[in-house]
Amino acid sequence: MKVVLAYSGGLDTSVIIQWLLDEYKAEVIAFAADLGQEEELTGLDEKARNSGASKVYIDDLRAEFAKDFVFPMIRAGAVYESGYLLGTSIARPLISKRMIEIVRENGAEAISHGATGKGNDQVRFEITAYALEPGIKIIAPWREWDFKSRTDLINYAKQHNIPVPVTAAKPYSMDRNLLHISFEGGILEDPWAEPPKDMFKLSVAPEDAPDTPEEVTIEFERGDAVAINGERMSPLDVMLTLNKLGGRHGIGRVDLVENRFVGMKSRGVYETPGGTILYRAREAVEQLTMDREVLHMRDSLVPQYAKLVYNGFWFAPEREMLQAAMDQAAATVNGTARLKLFKGNCIVVGRKADKSLYDPEIATFEESDAYDQKDAAGFIKLNALRLRTRAAMQQK
Repeated sequence: MKVVLAYSGGLDTSVIIQWLLDEYKAEVIAFAADLGQEEELTGLDEKARNSGASKVYIDDLRAEFAKDFVFPMIRAGAVYESGYLLGTSIARPLISKRMIEIVRENGAEAISHGATGKGNDQVRFEITAYALEPGIKIIAPWREWDFKSRTDLINYAKQHNIPVPVTAAKPYSMDRNLLHISFEGGILEDPWAEPPKDMFKLSVAPEDAPDTPEEVTIEFERGDAVAINGERMSPLDVMLTLNKLGGRHGIGRVDLVENRFVGMKSRGVYETPGGTILYRAREAVEQLTMDREVLHMRDSLVPQYAKLVYNGFWFAPEREMLQAAMDQAAATVNGTARLKLFKGNCIVVGRKADKSLYDPEIATFEESDAYDQKDAAGFIKLNALRLRTRAAMQQK
């Protein structure tokens, strides 16, 4: 049997290679997606081969991730519950998509991953895989093996000379990509405990950010950011540039307790510097350019769209249907936002659009012929008709 393993180089997936060799007599093909982890990918090829993988794929998927996954989600204004911008959630369908492609390229029968049986990632990986290859076999070791703890894995690694750092457990787990980095578990499992200052990777602490604010302009076409400070950029370069800008000013830190798909609550701490700036900037241009009823209807659909992404249903017909609606709504989002970045704050200070629906002649408090205030009396009276009728009945 050939198995394609989603490989990160950590203790879990290094042990999984040997476990698949032992339990399934499998040939293991290790795959790591470069989604912006940077130094985390160093030495991964050699590490996987030394752990027993017959072949290793390390694919740079950053451009595809930005263009075909992050940007469509941002066009939809997606945010889950209390401010999670879905950085981990949106990466999983691309990883699974590429795994299925590698399965087909190598004539493999199965895929495997290191997600636990408690989390969301098992669902995201596997739903995507089934959506793209309905007959695929999935091996999820954490749902099969007898290991109960990290100590068990370390002992197994020692017995099999698996090249992993044998150290005490990290005080939290991390997942990094182009959109964000997440932290959970360990010391963060106490929702009262403040995250340690040295934990954060992508941003400075707001109190340590520069004492001088920095302005940035972002131009949008059909809901996508296409230029920063007047310079045209690809989606990938937009993300790289805004991550540096936001990180420098402590933008995008979120600490929340969210509801996992499997039913439990989980505390997560996130850094999403570039994504936070994009979210605010897009909102500013929308305010000028999107019709009121379209905006309100789009906003009513955002929780459902975000839930689909969070739960792993990217390659599902309902997400595709909603995406078409979101893209149609975003078609008018053409314009430029100006933002001020200062000590953790991302403040909109200006917006403009050639086809703005904001008409100062109508909105002004000064004298204008564009709006007859007397028209409001009939408007109000008609809208109050049902209330007046009810009140009259109650008074009888």
